[in-house]
Amino acid sequence: MPPPLVLLEKVSFYYPTATRPALFDLDLAITEGEIVGILGATGSGKTTLCLALNGVVPQFFGGRFFGAVTVAGLDTLSHPIHRLAACISLVLQDPETQLIAATVESEIAFALENLSIPRDEILHRVDEALVAVELNDVRAKHPHQLSGGQQQRLALAAALAVRPRVVVLDEPTSQLDPRSAAEVFTLVRELNQRLGTTFLITGHASEEMAETIHRAVVLSHGRIVADGTPEQIYRDLPLLRRERVRPPDVTSAFALLAQRGLVDGPAPIRLEHGLAKIPRLPPTALFVAPDQLPLDSGLPILALKDISYTYPDGSPALHEVTLAIQRRDYVVILGQNGAGKSTLIRHFLQLLKPSSGEVQIDGVPLTTYSVTELARRIGYVPQNPDRQLFNATVEAEVGFSLRTLTLTAAEKAARVTEVLAALKLEEVRHAHPFSLSKGDRARVVIAAVLVLQPEVLIFDEPTTGQDDAGARAILGLTRTLHASGRTIIVITHHLHLMPGYANRAVVMGRGRVLFDSTLRAVYHAFEVLGSTHLRPTQTVMLARHSHPLNRAITPAELASCFPDSPSQTTIEQ
Repeated sequence: MPPPLVLLEKVSFYYPTATRPALFDLDLAITEGEIVGILGATGSGKTTLCLALNGVVPQFFGGRFFGAVTVAGLDTLSHPIHRLAACISLVLQDPETQLIAATVESEIAFALENLSIPRDEILHRVDEALVAVELNDVRAKHPHQLSGGQQQRLALAAALAVRPRVVVLDEPTSQLDPRSAAEVFTLVRELNQRLGTTFLITGHASEEMAETIHRAVVLSHGRIVADGTPEQIYRDLPLLRRERVRPPDVTSAFALLAQRGLVDGPAPIRLEHGLAKIPRLPPTALFVAPDQLPLDSGLPILALKDISYTYPDGSPALHEVTLAIQRRDYVVILGQNGAGKSTLIRHFLQLLKPSSGEVQIDGVPLTTYSVTELARRIGYVPQNPDRQLFNATVEAEVGFSLRTLTLTAAEKAARVTEVLAALKLEEVRHAHPFSLSKGDRARVVIAAVLVLQPEVLIFDEPTTGQDDAGARAILGLTRTLHASGRTIIVITHHLHLMPGYANRAVVMGRGRVLFDSTLRAVYHAFEVLGSTHLRPTQTVMLARHSHPLNRAITPAELASCFPDSPSQTTIEQ
């Protein structure tokens, strides 16, 4: 049997000021050609493990390191990072931290130049990588002009162009729309089969991971608590609940059906197997009733009227968009990377001025408001929360904006304490924001917005980088805020998360509003979703396969549609 390509032996690691280990007593062997998924809650040690594989931990971070990591025969302690980079590539969760060149194509070429690859071969690999990640049409743009999803694809392209033996992907699809995410995993499978490339992937994308990985390893507080096939791990629902890992929707749905005796055998973890096994509903089945949007309740709190916008480089972003957000709405805005979602939101914040058309708040042009006045009415949590962090402690970050309000010191302190408690940040109130995980940093920014108590709250991809429990905690907070009378707008690609929260969905594509209706109607609008790189959730696919009229959008809804007696259903062979 050949030696492992990647080998960790009794690895423990403490960050410089930490009293608890980020990794503890890890033993892990990965053979050449494996695709290994690393699962676990936010803060379980997944990113630290990724950094340890190419020597960044501990060579860059310092700290206390024990044990040994070997990659392709190279010890990561005795070989410099640039030497390791020739055999192992790393794509981080936040792509902006890896982008340094002036153009997209230069970004891909940079590592190849440093490896002294011949010019003609560099040009060939750059073209190949751009086509593979669908960025050929933006090759001359500066990387920071790209959307978050496009930046993630660029970082992946730059890593793949090196053609390393091992590729480590830390949350590679967290900022991608569903179709682009599926294409990344398809690319992983193709490279693995064609070139034998070994992949180690962390992530919360359960459906895509289940269909791609050969093996699943679960981390908890820096320790390996489970290691097995995807079937073994994803079917162990008590383990997944305990470790805050979301199972694929198809697995959750079949577990609920099995509890009622409607299906036999192990729950499928892949959609194709679920579609083959889902019982067929009889004509008399009780389907979920269609939702109704509430009637317009007077003057919208926010309105776009025939808005068009073109970026300075001539790129059109919005085309005659008209949209009204009613007071106390909870709206989710969906669409592919580059559809215009974030551009639209920036108009509500006066961060962009429309090329034509008008933006209004309570029927009054937005231009009549000062920045300070607008901030008290509209709170914004950006896609990359790190851009809003600049204070030395979490407490100071959250309380900073209160300086503009005429409150007593006691009132300010009470507000800060209240939002820290709501977002479970009390224990880190004295920590530096950048010492926290990406998920915790996102919560700090949300707290800093909530402390102003704005009427409207806009969340741009708020669940990026969060485990399932963390994502639902944030969305639960949005639901509480909505119930208190606030208007909520959420931009997201994570369709599986929004049932139970949003009452309305707006689908955007190529700078236009394609569909505006109830969440249920949008989730079952297959053609509209497909036109903007979105895909129906596994639950929606199963529902429609059980009966063309079934409009369930959650595993629980789907299970509730079936009669109690299995003899009343038919299973298509």
